[in-house]
Amino acid sequence: MKPAEFSSTPDSLSEEPVSRALVLHPDLQKRRSARADVRDADARLEEIVGLTLAIDLEIAEKLVVKVSRPNPALLLGKGKVEEMTGLIAVLNVDVVVVDGQLSPVQQRNLERIWECKVIDRTGLILEIFGERARTREGTLQVELAALEYARSRLVRSWTHLERQRGGLGFVGGPGETQIESDRRMIGERVAKIRRELDQVTKTRKLHRASRQKVPYPIVALVGYTNAGKSTLFNKLTDADVMAEDMLFATLDPTMRSIDLPSGRKIILSDTVGFISDLPTTLIAAFRATLEEVLEADIIVHVRDAVHPDTAAQKTDVLAVLKDLGLGDDVEEAMIEASNKIDLLDDEARAARVQQLALDENTLGLSAISGQGCESLIELLDERLSESREILELSIPHSNGAASAWLYAQGEIMSRKDEEYDAEIRVALDPADAARFRAKFPDILSPEQS
Repeated sequence: MKPAEFSSTPDSLSEEPVSRALVLHPDLQKRRSARADVRDADARLEEIVGLTLAIDLEIAEKLVVKVSRPNPALLLGKGKVEEMTGLIAVLNVDVVVVDGQLSPVQQRNLERIWECKVIDRTGLILEIFGERARTREGTLQVELAALEYARSRLVRSWTHLERQRGGLGFVGGPGETQIESDRRMIGERVAKIRRELDQVTKTRKLHRASRQKVPYPIVALVGYTNAGKSTLFNKLTDADVMAEDMLFATLDPTMRSIDLPSGRKIILSDTVGFISDLPTTLIAAFRATLEEVLEADIIVHVRDAVHPDTAAQKTDVLAVLKDLGLGDDVEEAMIEASNKIDLLDDEARAARVQQLALDENTLGLSAISGQGCESLIELLDERLSESREILELSIPHSNGAASAWLYAQGEIMSRKDEEYDAEIRVALDPADAARFRAKFPDILSPEQS
């Protein structure tokens, strides 16, 4: 069963394509007065419009709707619901996208009144993820999240599942209601997916273990969706990862190796973009996808330098990273790359670059033009070199294997050839230094062992 089949409405958007959408952002006044960090309503509206366009819907109209007090039955006030009813008819709207979480009751009531499909923010993101996931793990995670979301909407969403069937009664017979049958079937499917995901996770752990045998440092690109991570990834690695001006263009993690100026090799990882108010089910489901971030030696936070909500986006990204267990000091440990500076005018770009230069862990760049990318590579090389162990070794000329190993795995800082041996000063990553000690114990002095 494809993930896109799990929709918040009776017929999936992917099965019955719709063309015209009315996009609404409910601006909750009570929430706005209680919190100082609530984003600009217009910016939130543009974000949900971007999400809607990501599943190829035509925007018939987009509106910010002020909500002084949420209506338990409709979310919006009755007067506003009536106003939208007329607008939907005039614009010939097929689906209404509500930028918020609708309860099953609210969703059902709005669909009955408006006589069209209604999806909330969670349902929309699930649709996008269902269309974009490509790997086996990504597909399973999306399906699991969609199943969890559908639990509260069984009576509406799962009418296509198996109907009542005969039996002895204890496994579901003529007396079993539709919702009980659907709930049981969802439970069975969830259990099966979890078993499959456990197997996929074990396989990925084996792959990670094999990488650790050749322990290249891992650098993970993280950031808000559409900040330009995949474009930067492609620029640095000459890869062809999907990179478009579109929210959630990348869902499945991608890894490539690149060589730094020092000659060392690193693995660069492109990850799924973060977003505010990401459904709880998806945060849990994609935790495994983001495990590469936990394993990373360096995290590069790619920010959209020209987005009006760039500060709020940074807050959201840091919150997710902390939720993953990276600690409160994650901001101090990572590199911050302000992307898209090519979109600033000359004066603003110069000011931004000068401002970023004040912090050694920040820099401005353009993943499109390549400006600043070389500086990022040099900064990565510098940061990774800080933790390297310096060994001063006397290697007999007869032991060519040891010399070759050092040249392949380390950075040769100096070499002086004597009559019988070579005095080599080399910088090694801690893991490589340990491997060298185990592989060539006779070369090390007692204090180096």
